[in-house]
Amino acid sequence: MESGPKNRGKNPKKEEKEDEEEGGVALKKEIGLLSACGIIVGNIIGSGIFVAPRGVLAHAGAVGPALLIWGLSGAVTALGALCYAELGVALPRPGGDYAYVGHAFGPLVGFLRLWISVLVIYPTNQAVIALTFANYVLQPLFPTCGTPEPALRVLAAACLLVLTWVNCGSVRWATRVQDVFTAGKLLALALIVGAGAALIARGEHEWLRPSRAFPAGPGPGAGPLFLACLQGSFAYGGWNFLNYVTEELRQPRRNLPLAIGISIPLVTFLYVAANVAYLAALSPREILQSPAVAVTFGERVLGPLAWVMPLAVALSTFGGVNGSLFTCSRLFYAGAREGQLPALLAMIHVRRHTPVPALLLTCVSTLLMLVTGDIDTLINYVGFVNYLWYGVTVAGLLLLRRREPRLPRPIKVPLLCPALYLLFWGALLLFSLWTEPLVCGIGLAVTATGAPVYLLCLRGGPRPPALRRALARLTLFGQRLLLVVYPGGGGAPERPSPTPEPLKRPSPT
Repeated sequence: MESGPKNRGKNPKKEEKEDEEEGGVALKKEIGLLSACGIIVGNIIGSGIFVAPRGVLAHAGAVGPALLIWGLSGAVTALGALCYAELGVALPRPGGDYAYVGHAFGPLVGFLRLWISVLVIYPTNQAVIALTFANYVLQPLFPTCGTPEPALRVLAAACLLVLTWVNCGSVRWATRVQDVFTAGKLLALALIVGAGAALIARGEHEWLRPSRAFPAGPGPGAGPLFLACLQGSFAYGGWNFLNYVTEELRQPRRNLPLAIGISIPLVTFLYVAANVAYLAALSPREILQSPAVAVTFGERVLGPLAWVMPLAVALSTFGGVNGSLFTCSRLFYAGAREGQLPALLAMIHVRRHTPVPALLLTCVSTLLMLVTGDIDTLINYVGFVNYLWYGVTVAGLLLLRRREPRLPRPIKVPLLCPALYLLFWGALLLFSLWTEPLVCGIGLAVTATGAPVYLLCLRGGPRPPALRRALARLTLFGQRLLLVVYPGGGGAPERPSPTPEPLKRPSPT
């Protein structure tokens, strides 16, 4: 193993050249610190802070506890992100928590994480974000009636297709799109925070006074506070997405923890400050009654610039779809490279160095979700399970500390970080099981369906001949279909040949 100074002095272009000389095609290291921050911030900040911050306020019962919960949720997210930073630099593999859980607890547990993610969680999340984008784009065209459902789904599908094309074309294009739209989100939030600060400077802060923020009398019980914490924690979802692309991150030992250290405090500040701004212009009752708080805020405060808020939500969700496609495709790619998904998905475009098959499958799975019925119900069922895996991953950090003490750890967080995170995480999960046993049980059952798939198809040992033939035919069919859908995607020779050259596999790590 090379020493630290030698690694730090290595040229990224030289690393790419070495990968190609080894006979494989690798993902290129094109994500710098700015783009890394854009991935984290862009995936955390979706439509939630613009549309529905009322969930925390409704359960907290008062302004003061609600603001404290927004800050507490950010602090807990920072603890989890620090744990992921240690895992990310100790195990620099694509796939994020899927790779870490598989390394810590074995391939079966890793496959269960992969199964629930690629089957339901990420396709449904992407579909919902794309539908939110379509709704805010089409809303001005149907001011007096609801937007037609077919129009919503067609525009959402168009959004997915365009962004898939961008991501297939170049990692640099995808990260530039993410950077631009993340900057748009930050500008929109800065406008909200600035307008709120101007209102407070004029003395319009009735609901922020201590007597109003923390009213006398019995406060909300433990149950509502736990629900408020759940709402706050889910609003920070996406904080771990940078770990899915560590293989494409320049200087990951430096940029991964630095991007986390910049992004999580920034988002926490913006979330708290935006809620303060809302409360400077609107009463708690108005916030609870508003279907889109940022839009109501714009109509009340911004006057002629009120149109900026619906546009900000649309831009925010468009960037959210791009970031989710970018990271989710790397999960498909990582699963295929570990042999737990078809080998076709681990293949990379020879010239563009993008995982085209994984991106196309990500797009197709999301399009399938768009034509289903109520996908919000699916998210409710698996939201609990998604949060469950965060704690399993952090527990894996503690297990690896004990089992592999000599594993190189350029970053080693204090044990207090995983301990506090697991304490908060465990309390929320126990409360979720107590209050919503059916929803949690269905989510766990969907996850458990991956166990027989693993035991029958993926467990070590010889596979049945019929299964081997089926997988080989599926891979060959996928290669030929890919060469038709995305010409040159398989690295086929420029001059025609009797049989298409297969897509080149990345060199083994």
